[in-house]
Amino acid sequence: AGVITGVGDDPFGRFVTRELERLGVSSDHVVTVRDFHTPVTFAELFPPDSFPLYFYREPSAPDLELGEDQVDWNAVERAGIFWFTVTGLSRDSSFGLHLRALDHRDRSNGVTILDLDYRSNLWSGMAQARSRVAAVLSRVDVAVGNRQECEMAVGVSDPEGAADALLERGVKLAIVKQGPKGTLAKTADERVWVDAWDVDVVNGLGAGDAFGGALIHGLVEGWDLERTIRYASAAGAYVCLHIECSTAMPTCEQLHAFVETGVVP
Repeated sequence: AGVITGVGDDPFGRFVTRELERLGVSSDHVVTVRDFHTPVTFAELFPPDSFPLYFYREPSAPDLELGEDQVDWNAVERAGIFWFTVTGLSRDSSFGLHLRALDHRDRSNGVTILDLDYRSNLWSGMAQARSRVAAVLSRVDVAVGNRQECEMAVGVSDPEGAADALLERGVKLAIVKQGPKGTLAKTADERVWVDAWDVDVVNGLGAGDAFGGALIHGLVEGWDLERTIRYASAAGAYVCLHIECSTAMPTCEQLHAFVETGVVP
């Protein structure tokens, strides 16, 4: 696995690059953007369900300031799975870069996933975010988000209606996460509901990232939809039991054991 992004020419950027390599993620496509600092985010923890985030990304962040000549477009086109986020659409230049990436993905046989990771303080307003999501939805295979993010994308808050609206806009698989209630996943001919895991939440940060990682694993392995969502939900619950975020992500062996026993190995 690898990531296409930018970091600043600073200690935080060098730390990010080292950590990616240590955790087994290629940093070959991480670009150092000298004009901007690596962004910092602070989080408050109010378990079980409130984890406010404070982003420091002004005047901009390196990941939103990549030039077209700094992206390996062959890697974009070759990727078996290409995951991108709504945040990457929030600036004009980065939005244009993502549209070009989707041009390359149109020539790919891989799966393209949009993470509806909507952070309101990074946008001028919901209307702008919804407009840009509308421009890309028909070009992605999978869309995943929580109820609020899906409402931002399609203007529907009801989970069933939101999933249907995403499918109507061209998505092949719509996933609506509903926190402690569970997760709904729908395709044109299949509906899956998975209850949330009953855990004592320590820190909810990173749960969505773990969900996404397990979702990708299930797609790569060719699992059926129910098993994929069950494991993705379990991965999110697993991370919620830890104070850490990236370093709390389960290995395949740890996740299998957790699914079988409900106990962190």
